[in-house]
Amino acid sequence: MIDVLTLIPQRPPFVVVDVLESCGATDAVTRFVVDSGCLFVEDDELMAEGVMENMAQSCAARIGYLMKENEKMKKYKNEEWNGAGIGVIGEISGFEVMRRPRIGETVRTRIEVVEQVMNLTLAEVRMEVVDEIVARARMKIAVT
Repeated sequence: MIDVLTLIPQRPPFVVVDVLESCGATDAVTRFVVDSGCLFVEDDELMAEGVMENMAQSCAARIGYLMKENEKMKKYKNEEWNGAGIGVIGEISGFEVMRRPRIGETVRTRIEVVEQVMNLTLAEVRMEVVDEIVARARMKIAVT
């Protein structure tokens, strides 16, 4: 498990992901515990804006992790590293919130890469509480 603050540009109080639990070439899982101090909480629930921000930060954490791994590999091979790029959301489609996560609930956000072409990634993202899917979307992300 990796602290996402080492992987994403956001800083408290705008962070809505706690840790990157796993990350592979085509998937990743993040975890976040909804708490009352979160800026995106209203009426004891994570607002839709917070759900979307969690999805975006989860994608950013995956990209940040892969870029850090690439940096380590380049250093290992004595190649030049130009630094991590910035992720930009190009499109969000099919965004659906079935229910808003409540304070105290742990959400896991799962990213599955559908397609990757150069610096553009198309991913299916879903947010779960235990085994219940509470939100989903499809995101296009570009790294500049």
